[in-house]
Amino acid sequence: MRNVKLNKLWDALHSSYWFLPGMMTLLGVGLAMTMLTLDSKVGFEDVGWIYAGGPDGAREVLSAIASSMMSVAATAFSITIVALQLASRNFGPRLLRNFMRDTGNQIVLGTFLTTFIYSLLILRTIYGEDYNLFIPHLSVTVGILLAIFSIGVLIYFIHHASTIIQASHVLESVSNDLYKCIDRLFPEKIGYATKYPLPHYLREIPVDFDLQSYPIQSHKNGYLQLIDDDRLMKIACDHNILINIKSRPGKFIIKGNQLVRVWPGEKVNHKLTKKIRKVFLLGKERTQEQDVCFPILQLVEIALRAISPSVNDPFTAIYCIDRLCGGICQLVQREFPSAYRYDEDNKLRVIAEPVSFEEVVNDAFDQIRQNSRSQKAVTIHLLNAIAIIATFTQNPQYQSVLRHHADMINNGSQESLPEAQDRKDVQKTYNQVIQALAKDLCL
Repeated sequence: MRNVKLNKLWDALHSSYWFLPGMMTLLGVGLAMTMLTLDSKVGFEDVGWIYAGGPDGAREVLSAIASSMMSVAATAFSITIVALQLASRNFGPRLLRNFMRDTGNQIVLGTFLTTFIYSLLILRTIYGEDYNLFIPHLSVTVGILLAIFSIGVLIYFIHHASTIIQASHVLESVSNDLYKCIDRLFPEKIGYATKYPLPHYLREIPVDFDLQSYPIQSHKNGYLQLIDDDRLMKIACDHNILINIKSRPGKFIIKGNQLVRVWPGEKVNHKLTKKIRKVFLLGKERTQEQDVCFPILQLVEIALRAISPSVNDPFTAIYCIDRLCGGICQLVQREFPSAYRYDEDNKLRVIAEPVSFEEVVNDAFDQIRQNSRSQKAVTIHLLNAIAIIATFTQNPQYQSVLRHHADMINNGSQESLPEAQDRKDVQKTYNQVIQALAKDLCL
């Protein structure tokens, strides 16, 4: 199992605009030192393709490269800031993290900075005839090659910057996060749980759990981002205790709120409390590492902005519904994890709070339904999405949830659509959805 703390650190570094460019700049420093060492030990001035000019020409070339790279880097950074502003306004501030994690922009900025620092370091070593004459021919040639490569990177950046702010690209990126999150979390477990139902007595919670358990509270505010499930199971086994998790990733934890309840309570001490608190990693924002609802809500936020009166872009909202439909269709084919987690001896150790199918569907459809009651195209597309999801599952509980949402969508549209023909079209689609649900229940 991956170390969740290392994952969180890597995600923070990957979402920054300094880590990768900084590493590339250090690589540029190392490259400059290597090239200067080769120039000082081996003469390259007689090689045909190596720069063979004098010290003044070398200084001018490197000075031009350094000044142009800094100008281009500043321009690229300005374009990136503008793109972030557009993304925040059009897609919502929660999507900024996705743009910050874009590796292409980080590599572009790192390339320009690397070429700049390399040119400066080589420039300072060039001496004319008044000193000990030294012209690093190979190093200057490599600087020219880096400048040519940077031109190619600039062309790529212009194309990339205009692509990443397109709605289709943003939706695909968030959808991929959703699909990866589903693959990772379902059926991810805390500890060991069998695929088939366990005997009833194994699922029983001690009758004195509420009286004899002891609460461990959070010592700070923040969104619960990650739970180190392996570490939590090991703590429960080592201390022979039962831990009931009172929240799940994605929830906001207030200082003083219960994180867990531990049974038996007499085993709780300061050391154990400290260990358990370290299992829960809190941060300033939600992440999709263990929170399947987060990418769903990102898609919902894009849809809500699209159907708002100020934007009035139902097509983007429909694209969001398509992506949500694809994610839920994938989800209904997975087994939702049980709330009960067992060790290798089938002894109950951890009681979690797993997300339910109903909560996922509520997050996906509720806000879009509430804000699109008077938009026929979006309403019909919501109903069609429910019909598609129904074809991927025969679970009666799932079917009931889908039927409930179909009823609410139809009722809202019948109340809000002003045109009688529009209401009839929605009613026709609703009837088709009910027939599909009834057919799947009979299979």
